[in-house]
Amino acid sequence: MTVKKIMAIKPEEVITTKAETSIDEAMDLLISNKIGCLPVVEDDGKLIGIVSDHDIFARIHATKGNYHSLKVADLMITNLIVGLPDDDLEYIAGVMKKNWIRHVPIVKGDHVIGIISQRDIIKSQAKRAEVENRYLMDMLQGGDRSGDI
Repeated sequence: MTVKKIMAIKPEEVITTKAETSIDEAMDLLISNKIGCLPVVEDDGKLIGIVSDHDIFARIHATKGNYHSLKVADLMITNLIVGLPDDDLEYIAGVMKKNWIRHVPIVKGDHVIGIISQRDIIKSQAKRAEVENRYLMDMLQGGDRSGDI
């Protein structure tokens, strides 16, 4: 399955932020939208970084709670790993596993058009397993049921 197919199932918009956004505002965006990362974009929409809940949590801990003056630019990741709409989902899963990351921005040119998360990978794999199991059960129970409607 391709990333494009997963993105078609996910009608949600990509929630982004700017480099000058405060960490408090970034946390509000993450929590209110129930997401784990924010792509960081310039005014023209160009992807320049990413910040995750884990990045923020680690910085809060490192500063012993003295983080309120920090901006997203102070802790965003700029050495980005990105995917393309035509990438295979298994490839993206491998990239995530190899690099110990939970989210991969999907880009067209230099603009983010989606996010693939570990949750998306798990849902896709579970759906595929469900379909395969049903197919196998149908075969075990008597073969072709394509005429049953």
